[in-house]
Amino acid sequence: MLERLFQIKAQGSSVKTEVIAGITTFLTMAYIIFVNPDILSGTGMDRDSIFVATCLAAAVGCLIMGLWANYPIAQAPGMGLNAFFTYGVVLGMGHAWETALGAVFLSGVLFMLLSIFKVREWIINAIPKSVRLGIGAGIGFFLAIIALQNAGIVVGNPATLVTLGDLTAAPAIYALIGFFVIAALAYLKITGAVMIGVLAVTVVSALTGHNSIGGVVSMPPSIAPTFFKLDIVGALDVAMISVIFAFLFVDLFDTSGTLIGVAERGKLLDKDGNLPRINRAMMADSSASMAGALFGTSTTTSYIESASGIAAGGRTGLTAVVVAILFLLSLFLAPLAGSVPAFATAGALLYVAVLMTGALAKVDWDDVTEAAPVMIAALAMPFTYSIAEGIALAFISYAVIKTLSGKWKDVSIAAYVLAALFVLKYIFLG
Repeated sequence: MLERLFQIKAQGSSVKTEVIAGITTFLTMAYIIFVNPDILSGTGMDRDSIFVATCLAAAVGCLIMGLWANYPIAQAPGMGLNAFFTYGVVLGMGHAWETALGAVFLSGVLFMLLSIFKVREWIINAIPKSVRLGIGAGIGFFLAIIALQNAGIVVGNPATLVTLGDLTAAPAIYALIGFFVIAALAYLKITGAVMIGVLAVTVVSALTGHNSIGGVVSMPPSIAPTFFKLDIVGALDVAMISVIFAFLFVDLFDTSGTLIGVAERGKLLDKDGNLPRINRAMMADSSASMAGALFGTSTTTSYIESASGIAAGGRTGLTAVVVAILFLLSLFLAPLAGSVPAFATAGALLYVAVLMTGALAKVDWDDVTEAAPVMIAALAMPFTYSIAEGIALAFISYAVIKTLSGKWKDVSIAAYVLAALFVLKYIFLG
């Protein structure tokens, strides 16, 4: 049955290898079951319910990716998008978390339609490479400032906007220790480095009296507080358009880049460099986002950590199915997830920020018409506390700078249209 479903032998793999690959991938991304509830609970959502929604959304995404698309690529609520959901949309713009979930669902619907009608390639090709790089780096900086704030390393200041906090305070010390440990373990290629760092800080802080652990294993808590609580009608408000498109664009870039990058590493591309069944993979991603919104979590997307499982030999969807099973088993770890303090996840956020800001290395710094929009996007996101504003300003600056420089031919019609729409949004909606 497994052979019929996944064609394991045809891909030069074995059931044992696929299982090991699935365990490896899970260990590298399992930190999300601790980090996601910590971030999203800042909106007022029930933390235990978010934990369940996170596990279920990840499991659904992995099952669809594995059983339908037959790729060893795992899915879970995406980092960056969860922070935008909380700090940008709910706390920043003042929208209810139910409305934000509605926006996530609608972005998943749009993503699904783009995949069905095969306009994904047109959109991706129309988005300038520099803008995509700027968005990736900007999300990294956005995560970094959130992590530094959660740890008390950066605090508000009426004169300078921000300033250095008390580095001798326990949260700051634990966050820095966690970050140092994760970075060192990652460099040493220790599987599960992020999860190890988060759990180590949680345990040590409990032993020193700065935290308490309410248990490790229990029956899964209720998902009722967030289940089907999304407000789709509220998300259709004109003020939510930029939010929906922000969720859509980031997920589109994230998923496309992850799928191609991971597939290339696993030699899953065809002779023309294309990924077979990419539309199925894209629809798996969009389906998982819609399911996640119904459960009560932010956008679900493909994880670059899937590369660790591919490095361990994973070549088929069985790897993703194993990850799904492990996320379902994680439902019984609710007490442990609820015991992880914000300063323990801060180190993980900082480490993810390091990975995402690596996009800056690919920027053509010798061409200021390419470099300037990158920096606009990268700086706007953390300082406006909004991924949506960073995307908007990146498109506007790219179109204007290219045009004034006489390089208007570099700008696609779609990019001009998007830039114009964002300008109109600022004029009429503020």
